[in-house]
Amino acid sequence: MSEGLEVPLHRSLVEPISLMGLPRSTALALWTGIAAIVFGGHQLWILPVGVGLHLACVAAAKTDPYIFDVFILAVKTQRRLEP
Repeated sequence: MSEGLEVPLHRSLVEPISLMGLPRSTALALWTGIAAIVFGGHQLWILPVGVGLHLACVAAAKTDPYIFDVFILAVKTQRRLEP
């Protein structure tokens, strides 16, 4: 490799977009559901449950950043083989 041909990249270009440690789509889906239950059903006890779920998802995302993408792919995959 020749000298001077290196291009600096910002960290955000090579890492997945995250909100508070979770992938953006996962965090938005989780907190939209929590907000719907809290505001719609007036169930404030769901907030600590939501924080606990968020922390559990962050721990899972730290071990494998693509765990939620693989989970969505597994849910969408056909369960049987056709001849």
